[in-house]
Amino acid sequence: MTRFSVLDLVPVTEGSTPREALARAAAFAAHAEALGFHRYWVAEHHGMPGIASAATSVVLAHIGQATSHIRIGAGGIMLPNHAPLLIAEQFGTLAALFPGRIDLGLGRAPGSDQRVAHAMRRTLTGGPDEFPRDVMELQAYFAGDARLGFQATPAAGEEVPLWILGSSLYGAQLAAALGLPYAFASHFAPGVLDEAIAIYRRDFRPSAQLKYPYVMAGYNIFAADTAEDAQLIATSMQQAFVNLRTGRPGRLQPPVPGYYESLPQQARAMLADVLSASTIGTQADMERDLSTFIRRTQVDEIILGGQIYDFEARKRSLEIAMAAATALSGDAEASGSHEAATAQ
Repeated sequence: MTRFSVLDLVPVTEGSTPREALARAAAFAAHAEALGFHRYWVAEHHGMPGIASAATSVVLAHIGQATSHIRIGAGGIMLPNHAPLLIAEQFGTLAALFPGRIDLGLGRAPGSDQRVAHAMRRTLTGGPDEFPRDVMELQAYFAGDARLGFQATPAAGEEVPLWILGSSLYGAQLAAALGLPYAFASHFAPGVLDEAIAIYRRDFRPSAQLKYPYVMAGYNIFAADTAEDAQLIATSMQQAFVNLRTGRPGRLQPPVPGYYESLPQQARAMLADVLSASTIGTQADMERDLSTFIRRTQVDEIILGGQIYDFEARKRSLEIAMAAATALSGDAEASGSHEAATAQ
């Protein structure tokens, strides 16, 4: 059965502060837990006025205190920004605080521009090219490998599943080679999703962590009780993408009626491309589109994103998405289709 999870960029909305964004993140995580979502991830971004999850492990400690059983994790940590030992210690600490609940998704992009990447890790030499070595170094810290000559504490012996994140074929190849679960960023870069999944499943090598391939895919939802309301709340994220692509990143803007229709054709085409793994609509629209996406990709898990300005509208969108997911799960049980591989 396909699992459903939540991705949160901890958006700072226009007129609010990072403090308010973090308070909303804790409340949103608790809401996701109450609705029955499997996991709740936050993502590392830097130098972005509209995203408050830069100190990802600290944000996860905040989320953990606000919840009791939902899995929480990074989707992901941009490993080229950090020494692997520090990430092992941070996530080992989180695992000690919230046992059996912590995931560590790893990406090789900086999550920022090169100026911010340099400021994050001034002694960086290999950059993304060192990513496979850094992942294996992390594994060694959590395993308490004696060849290291010292023990990472807290980290050694803690159960922290590693994931490889990606939006290209590289991540699929690395996840397959290391026998790790794979999360594809189709919520903003859906172009090679099908090819990446095929490569990952074809080349997967079982590991101590995972016996069978396990795929998660990102998907945006803008759900409301009417199609008109859904179209309206989606305009905040549409503005965010247009502003980012034109070099004007900022805080998440209020929705604008008729925004999409006011855009030039080039901007509409860009949005149609980057947001192709998305649904804007009612529960019926969610059920239809998610069912089609699952049949096409056979993913084991879908992680739902979608930045929405109004917090109550965002919570309602998540409620509608869970109602759609529940309906789909019932249909799958009735037909006996698509059993998910075992994974945490």
